[in-house]
Amino acid sequence: MTIEEAQAVVDKWINITGVRYFNELTNTAILMEEVGEVARIMARQYGEQSFKKSDTEVNLADEMADVLFVLICLANQTGIDLTDALEKNLEKKSIRDADRHQNNEKLK
Repeated sequence: MTIEEAQAVVDKWINITGVRYFNELTNTAILMEEVGEVARIMARQYGEQSFKKSDTEVNLADEMADVLFVLICLANQTGIDLTDALEKNLEKKSIRDADRHQNNEKLK
């Protein structure tokens, strides 16, 4: 699935199953909540924090998909073409960081 297709699929799902988009502020708060859930798993699975008994059913892929879903919702609501935005962002990073990481001793 391309990013463009994902934006269309999410829009269709929202308008049929979800009834309508939550407003942008609500979706921003939901995005932060979903990012927090990813952070919680990362802290336990890859960091020093231990899992609680209530964490036995965690699914990192599903939580990342939740983040992507809400981000796509926000893009759709605000008229952002994520394919175009990502392409422009990668171009910006490629110019700005052309030598930056190769010269970073911490990465060697």
